[in-house]
Amino acid sequence: MKQDALQIAKARWEALVAEINYHNEKYYVEDSPEIDDFAYDMLYRELQSLEEQYPVLRTPDSPTQKVGGAPINQFSPVVHQVPMESLHDSFSREELLEFDRRVRSVVEEPVYVVEPKIDGLSVAIEYRDGKFFRGSTRGDGTTGEDVTENIRTIRSLPKVLKEPITIEVRGEVYMSNETFLRLCAEQENNDEKPFKNPRNAAAGSLRQKNAAITAKRCLDVFIFNIQQMEGNTQTEHDASLDYLHRLGFPVLPFYTTCHTMEEVWEQVQSIGQRRGELDFAIDGAVVKVNDFAQRKRLGSTAKYPKWAEAYKYPPEEKATTLLDIAVNVGRTGVLTPIGVFAPVTLAGTTVSRATLHNQDFILEKGVGIGDTVLLRKAGDIIPEVVSVVEHGKNSTPFRLPSHCPSCGEPVLRDEEEAATRCTNLDCPAQFLRRLIHFACRDAMDIEGLGPAVLEQLVANGLLHSSADLYHLTAEKLRDMDRMGEKSANNLIAAIEKSKENDLSRLLYAFGIPHIGAKAAKLLASHFQTMDRIASSTAEEIVEIEGFGQIMAESVESFFQLPHTKEILRELKDAGLNMTSKSVVVDRRFQGMTFVLTGTLPTMTRSEAGALIEQYGGKVSSSVSKKTTYVLAGEDAGSKLEKAKTLGVSILDEASFFEMLKAKA
Repeated sequence: MKQDALQIAKARWEALVAEINYHNEKYYVEDSPEIDDFAYDMLYRELQSLEEQYPVLRTPDSPTQKVGGAPINQFSPVVHQVPMESLHDSFSREELLEFDRRVRSVVEEPVYVVEPKIDGLSVAIEYRDGKFFRGSTRGDGTTGEDVTENIRTIRSLPKVLKEPITIEVRGEVYMSNETFLRLCAEQENNDEKPFKNPRNAAAGSLRQKNAAITAKRCLDVFIFNIQQMEGNTQTEHDASLDYLHRLGFPVLPFYTTCHTMEEVWEQVQSIGQRRGELDFAIDGAVVKVNDFAQRKRLGSTAKYPKWAEAYKYPPEEKATTLLDIAVNVGRTGVLTPIGVFAPVTLAGTTVSRATLHNQDFILEKGVGIGDTVLLRKAGDIIPEVVSVVEHGKNSTPFRLPSHCPSCGEPVLRDEEEAATRCTNLDCPAQFLRRLIHFACRDAMDIEGLGPAVLEQLVANGLLHSSADLYHLTAEKLRDMDRMGEKSANNLIAAIEKSKENDLSRLLYAFGIPHIGAKAAKLLASHFQTMDRIASSTAEEIVEIEGFGQIMAESVESFFQLPHTKEILRELKDAGLNMTSKSVVVDRRFQGMTFVLTGTLPTMTRSEAGALIEQYGGKVSSSVSKKTTYVLAGEDAGSKLEKAKTLGVSILDEASFFEMLKAKA
C-alpha cells in the first residue's frame, strides 16, 4: 500500500513540476502569465507539501530548489557575486508565527523590519567609485542578464552617488499604476494586447532591446538592500536603508521596525489595507530580521534566506450583477465588449466596468446579461471577470452584434486574432482614434495636436480625413475653445513641419494592421518611395527581412483600398514627403555591425546610428563576438568593458568621422 501511495504521489509530483515549469516560463521569460499569483502559489505549496511528505521525490532541478527563471540569452550574462535569493511565502498568521519560532530557535530576541513587497522585477545595481556601472536582472539567482542601458533610463536612480563608494545594491524595478493604465490605454487604442499587470509591463519594458522604448515606459525603482560594499560598516537593516537614502537612492517608501510578533502582524495588516491607496503594485509584505550578525547565524537554504519571510495577500474577489454589455470600436475596427456591473469596492476603489475581451472569452466563461459574476482586480489594478457564480433568469451567453454599433456596416470575424472587426474605414468610432494615432509622437509627431484638440476639430466639422489636417488655417482654429492666436499659429506651424517627416513616419501613421514603427522603417528603407510601396505585391514585401506573410498581405490589402488611394492623392497634393530619407550613400559598412555607447561629443547616438545605416551598416544594442565596432563616448560603461574583453575594435567619434571621410 505504501508503494501504491508513493506511485500516486510521484505521478502528481511530475504533473505539478511540469505545470509549474510551464508557468515559470510564461511568467519569468515571456512576461505573459496565464494564471494569477494566488493560483500559482497554491500549485507551488502543493508541490512543497508533497516533497515534505515524500522526500525521495525532491530533485535538484525541482522548482522548489530553484530561484525564478533562467536568463533568456537576450542579453549578456552577469554572474552575481552575491546570490539573489528568493523568499519563502506565508499565507496566514500561524505560518508567520512558525517563521518566528524558527528564528528564535537560533537567535535570541530578534527585532524585525516589516516592509511592502513590491511587485516588480528584481535587479542588482553596481556603482564603482560612486558612479553607476552596471545593472542586471536576478535571472536564476546566480546568473542574470545585463540590462545596463535600460536601467540607465530610470530617472529616479542616481547616476552619481553622494559618496564615492563602490557598492552593489538590490532593488525592484516597477511601473506605477498611473503609467501602467496609460500604457494599457495606448495599447487598447492601437488594438494591441495590453499587459496583464504592472509587473509584467515592467519586466517586458526592462527587457527591451531598444533602450529608447524602455525610456518611454517611465519605469521606476525602489532599492531595498545592500548586496556588498567596500568598507561596509552597516550592522542593521533599518539603518542601512536610511544610509542608502542619504546616498541618493530611492529606497522603499515605508518600513517599520517591530519588537514583537504582535507589532509585526499589525504592520502586515496595515500594509494590506493600504494596497488600494498606493500608486504601485504590491503582492505582499516582507518580514526581515534586522540585525545582520543574526542573519549570518541563521543562514540560508538552497533557495531562501532563513532570516526573511514573505506574507502573500489573498486576492480580493466580490460577486456582483452584470447589468449590461457595451461594445466599443477600436482604431482598427475591433469590437470590444465592456461589462457594466452593479458597483462594488475592490482594492480600495469602486469598480463598475471591466473588459470582456472578445467573443471567445464570453463563450468560455458563459457570460450573459443578468448573471452574477465574480470580480477581482488583476494585480490590484485592472478589473476582470473570474467566473459566473449564477446565471440570471433566461440568461444566454452574450453575442457581439453582426453590424458595427457605430456605423451600422457588417462586421467580420478574424479567426487568427480571435477578433470581430468593422472594416468600414469611414466608421466614425474609428476615425477619431485613427487621427489620434496619426498625430502621435512615433507617427507624424504633431506637437499640440492631442486627443482633446482633435475631438474639437472633428466636432466642429473641420476634419473628415487625416488629409484635412493640412488644410487647416489659424483663422479656422481661433474660434475653438481655449485656442488663442499664439496656440493656433503654433499648431499650424507644427502641422506644416510634419510634412517633411520621413516616409516611415507617414507609413506608421496610417495605422496599417500588423505594421508598427519598426516595420514601417523597413518598408520605407526597402522601397524608398510611397509609389513603389503602394504598387508592391505581398510576394515582394515578404522578401524584406523581418516581414511575415500576414504583415505583407496586410500592406498589400491596405494600399489596394479605394479609400487609401484617395487619402494618398490628397496628402501628395498637400505637399507631404513621400520618399525615404534613409538613402544609402554607399556600402562601405556593408556586413558591419556597430554598437553605440556613452555620450558622443557632437551628436546623439540616434544620429550616429542613422549615419551608419546610410552607409550600409547595422546597429545593435548589445556587444558580442559578431560586433565589428563599438562607437564609444563619455561614460561608456559595461558595453565598452565587454568590447575590450572580446577584443572588439573601439572607435571614438573622431575616428568614426575619419571613416566617413575616406573614399569608399
